[in-house]
Amino acid sequence: MKIRKQNIFNTTWAIIKFIIAWLLVFMYAFVLLFLPTGKNSVKYLRFFMWCFAFMTGVRIKVTGKLSKKCPLLCVCNHISVFEFASMPLAFGASFFGKKEISEWPLVGWIAKKFGVIFIDRRPSHALEALNAIKTEMANVDYPMFIFPEGTTTNGAYVKQFKSSLFDVVEKTGITVQPVVIHYRLKDGTKISDEDMANHFAYFCNDKMDQGPLCCRERSAFMQVFHIMVLGGFLVEVKVLPVPDLSGMDRKQMAEALHNIVSNEYMKNK
Repeated sequence: MKIRKQNIFNTTWAIIKFIIAWLLVFMYAFVLLFLPTGKNSVKYLRFFMWCFAFMTGVRIKVTGKLSKKCPLLCVCNHISVFEFASMPLAFGASFFGKKEISEWPLVGWIAKKFGVIFIDRRPSHALEALNAIKTEMANVDYPMFIFPEGTTTNGAYVKQFKSSLFDVVEKTGITVQPVVIHYRLKDGTKISDEDMANHFAYFCNDKMDQGPLCCRERSAFMQVFHIMVLGGFLVEVKVLPVPDLSGMDRKQMAEALHNIVSNEYMKNK
């Protein structure tokens, strides 16, 4: 299977779906006005993301099972904005996200209502971020996902994990489980690094230091529209066993978890 070529018909249909998707967003936003933040809103997030995946043509395939221990912090590689749809849909989960997203018009407010916890990842705000993670993990009964790379990539590799994010794990003993995602064409065909960078990954060129560089950059909204034009893709989600992190400090945890996720990703990308 090859990537669908863009033409007037694909683009027109994508425009129609994009408009419908935004109408649904406004409709869901109205419902959220009356829905308190918490467990019920996270359940609603799963339904919302099912609608989003349907409109964009994104399918999800999961292998493996999450631990039943609670609280559970899942670490995952990060390629594009579609992780924010895949994980709630697959596991009924919510996220820790970058503070910048909280400032996006409407989207930031909706994300907060859906239980997303925004943290400031600047070194000067490390203590504040850690306290936010610690507080939230003590009060949820659903898995929380975090992307320790701190940014997206071009899909050619997995960036080193930021060790500061694991300080709370070191101090509290929260169960951590690695999860690996791969993007495929809809029939399961692997995507080349070049096609991944040019069509599916979401990143900033001037921050990339490995792999092929994309000839253009898109906003999150235009990335969603581009995927609609392409007709969607398959997200393969593999849940890996809970590793033994006992006796490790945060830097050792970050390195060990990065090795697990990176090795699995590179082996099968």
